[in-house]
Amino acid sequence: MASIYHINKGVSKPIEFRGLKGQYIAWLAIGLVFLLIAFAVLYLLGSELVLILPVILCLGSLLFFMVFRLSHRFGEHGLMKFIAKRGLPKTMIFRSRRLFTGLKGSTTNLDPRKLW
Repeated sequence: MASIYHINKGVSKPIEFRGLKGQYIAWLAIGLVFLLIAFAVLYLLGSELVLILPVILCLGSLLFFMVFRLSHRFGEHGLMKFIAKRGLPKTMIFRSRRLFTGLKGSTTNLDPRKLW
């Protein structure tokens, strides 16, 4: 009798749920939990339901719109790359050549405060 082996296709593919990829699923879930908590707190504080519902629905719609927009614009890892790229300096200014001339010898006697 022959053995039957199941092939797991797409094991390394990113998680996707209705167009959301990767960390955006968690962001949407966390945002929805915060909206639920905000609704409960406002309701328990005695605010009118007529005022709470439109605010929560508008914030929820904005949350869905923003998360889906980020997911489609940047993809799975694109937002992290975008934020990392913004953190890089545009130019580097060296006022002394001592940084480069000190690389030939021992690096133990280089004091970073004296390099600038």
